[in-house]
Amino acid sequence: MEVGPGCFTAPVQHTSLGRDGPRVSRIGLGLAAVGRPAYLNVGHDADVAGATEVDALQGRAHALLDLAVERGVTYVDAARSYGRAEEFLAHWLRARELDPGAVVIGSKWGYRYVGAWRLDATTHEVKDHSVDALAAQWEESHRLLGPHLALYQVHSATFDTGVLQDRAVLDELARLRAAEGVAIGLSVSGVDQRDLVRAAMEVSYDGGFLFSTVQATWNPLEPSAEEALAEAHHEGIGVIVKEALANGRLADRDPVIRETPFWGIVEDLDASPDAVALAAALARPWASVVLSGAATIDQLTSNLGALELSWGPSWDERLRIPADVLPHSREQYWKRRSALAWT
Repeated sequence: MEVGPGCFTAPVQHTSLGRDGPRVSRIGLGLAAVGRPAYLNVGHDADVAGATEVDALQGRAHALLDLAVERGVTYVDAARSYGRAEEFLAHWLRARELDPGAVVIGSKWGYRYVGAWRLDATTHEVKDHSVDALAAQWEESHRLLGPHLALYQVHSATFDTGVLQDRAVLDELARLRAAEGVAIGLSVSGVDQRDLVRAAMEVSYDGGFLFSTVQATWNPLEPSAEEALAEAHHEGIGVIVKEALANGRLADRDPVIRETPFWGIVEDLDASPDAVALAAALARPWASVVLSGAATIDQLTSNLGALELSWGPSWDERLRIPADVLPHSREQYWKRRSALAWT
């Protein structure tokens, strides 16, 4: 079965974002690739084809949002560090006259965009998990998105910054949850993902968890956080999967992928590799939302083709990484990711 642009027919499924969270589509749209001119994704420069002016990227973002909502996508993910993504999203919400809740919006704080709209910037974003950064970035996000903002997440929480032990930050997050009615979440990244997920589950609030959601990387090349994410799901925490295409590597943009068991499944299914990777993520019973990071209409259409695929246990067996190999595999994956260029 061919799955690609123009072949989408299956409806988007919906579920709750955690035990007490809103109903959301199981595929969400992330705006990281269209909020700034450069992005940490293989082939991004070809995707935007040099059209990196603010107006061009805003038009691209709006077109993707229009198609996503038309196809039933109701979760959109942004961040303060995604350049002008929140601004583009806010403009789209106003232009389409959407009521709060029509689309569930999540954003993130903890990184600042400093790339000055340059492709060749030395540094594109900087991390700051201080309480002052939280206060400043909340004001910026809330000013743009207002009542549409349903979920506010710590962006790439790490042990190094101590954000999960910073009482001032945790108290301010708890205050926002109580006073503003926004759910609090976090995203995690790197070799410590599973430990960070479990550490987040130790942060309490009003007799339960402070964090209502967790966003983590899972894909056929990096499944190491699966057990911890399943534990979070079991406890009623919503799980958002990011980087399901391994920053473009699983979209046939890395020749190494053709030597992996994943590619054998792509050939057996006769489907586009991006759809297969997203289908693998959607098959995780603990995953609430799997993000598409599409930068083009064709990519989003192809990504939605994941809904056409039936994923069985035999595919999981073929992808399974032996336990004695997994730690090394995880370290190599994140080493490879850290070496990717902003394009």
